[in-house]
Amino acid sequence: MPQSLPFRSPEQVAQVACGVSELLEVLWGRGQAAALAGPLPPSQFRALTIIEGQKRVNQRTLGDALGSRPSSVSRLCDRLEAAGLVERVASPTSRREVDLRLSRRGAAVLDEFRASRARELEAVLRSMAPAELTTLVEGLEQFQEAAVAHIGLHGTASGPEEASEATA
Repeated sequence: MPQSLPFRSPEQVAQVACGVSELLEVLWGRGQAAALAGPLPPSQFRALTIIEGQKRVNQRTLGDALGSRPSSVSRLCDRLEAAGLVERVASPTSRREVDLRLSRRGAAVLDEFRASRARELEAVLRSMAPAELTTLVEGLEQFQEAAVAHIGLHGTASGPEEASEATA
């Protein structure tokens, strides 16, 4: 018979998740130091991830997803464009709007950062038992689904299908 786990309130789980998040930042920072593209500020990484995961995204949509003011998003997009990470393209549905699209360089930078993050995580995950890994991935998949719905974006992060295809 499966062992029942003790109930944890959302507040208790949030405390644990915050601690894990801080450790992830430390691990990922270690990986960024070795990246060929150099460090990528967290705000730029978040923006690139959102832009990549959407079919169409303009500055307003990006700002809503980031929870940022229009002026901050405009400056962020200026920096991303100047670094060659995104391109601004005319919207096919409105002459007044400009859509944001990940450039080839932006896609390559994201791939590099994801690979360095994955290497750091894999080093930690190798010390866990297979049953613990299974439990962890099931919980993370459920969290990912809930977070994407909460943010109001669809297809923003690489999902379990992409992860299993990458390891196949």
